[in-house]
Amino acid sequence: MIQTIDLKKGMVFEKDGKLLKVLAINHHKPGKGNTLMQMDIQDVRSGSIVHTTMRPSEKVEQVMVNKKNAQYLYDEGNTSVFMDLETYEQYEIDQSQISEEKKYLTENMQVQMNFVDSELVGIELPATVTLEVVETQPEIKGATIDGGGKPATMNTGLVVTVPSFVKNGDKIIVNTSDGAYKSRA
Repeated sequence: MIQTIDLKKGMVFEKDGKLLKVLAINHHKPGKGNTLMQMDIQDVRSGSIVHTTMRPSEKVEQVMVNKKNAQYLYDEGNTSVFMDLETYEQYEIDQSQISEEKKYLTENMQVQMNFVDSELVGIELPATVTLEVVETQPEIKGATIDGGGKPATMNTGLVVTVPSFVKNGDKIIVNTSDGAYKSRA
């Protein structure tokens, strides 16, 4: 058992017979009253995301997650196919379970598959990924590097705010934890 105050982003726990993954967590201290834990949690089986609050002292059952190195292969209908790099066994996961991660996935990318017992419950991305800009506004003459930036659509559909000098066809490095531009590739 673990208290909710000890939960971190990415941890998986069991509550009311459901496997839940923490997507975002925030300690909220209202002016009056006790501290609350505000969380965005995802049911790893159904993919549904819920915003909830819990008391910091509330206990939940932490689940042990086993990780395996894998490679993203392709999409087939509403599922994504991954291959275990040790056994070459292929696993399918419903895209609703990896809706956030899907924005960063490119073919042949190496990820980690997360298993609870023998059930595939999700994937973990590397800290940064290289994506190609497919659509952005042209560079504005006289714009500085410190400018506010402009939106750019990546080859995966992700929209990232990039500096004004980035143009169509450029490859950039994007942080997977917050979707922020890091640098040119």
